[in-house]
Amino acid sequence: MTTLLSFDFGTKSIGVAVAQAVTGTAAPLEALKATDGIPDWQKIESLFGEWRPDRVVVGLPLNMDGTWQQVTYGAQKFANRLSNRFRMKVDTYDERLTTAAAKEKLFELGGYKKLQKGKIDSVSACLIAESWLENVFYQE
Repeated sequence: MTTLLSFDFGTKSIGVAVAQAVTGTAAPLEALKATDGIPDWQKIESLFGEWRPDRVVVGLPLNMDGTWQQVTYGAQKFANRLSNRFRMKVDTYDERLTTAAAKEKLFELGGYKKLQKGKIDSVSACLIAESWLENVFYQE
């Protein structure tokens, strides 16, 4: 595996990142607008066509105690749809605290003006990808 697409699911915005297993790093892509968690599937097809990922990971937004919340079910449904549509394995990965970490990272890079919703979501997708690579992929 060399290329990973990572998604930070949300009902209004879905962050996207591309990661390379060789370097263990991810880069944010433009976040996708969503309506009640439903993205523009043509844009996702374009991402798959451009990046040709070997693996896909979707962040699973769990409560701090590990229990599921309403948006967790939406993220799982999104992961299932990706898997069925693109006929590939899609992993889900615990994304607790990635949004807070993404905000902190963006603030360090440029203060409040960097804290835009789409940027936060895609940096969160980067953190999900990098953490998944480190804690799952390299352990396989």
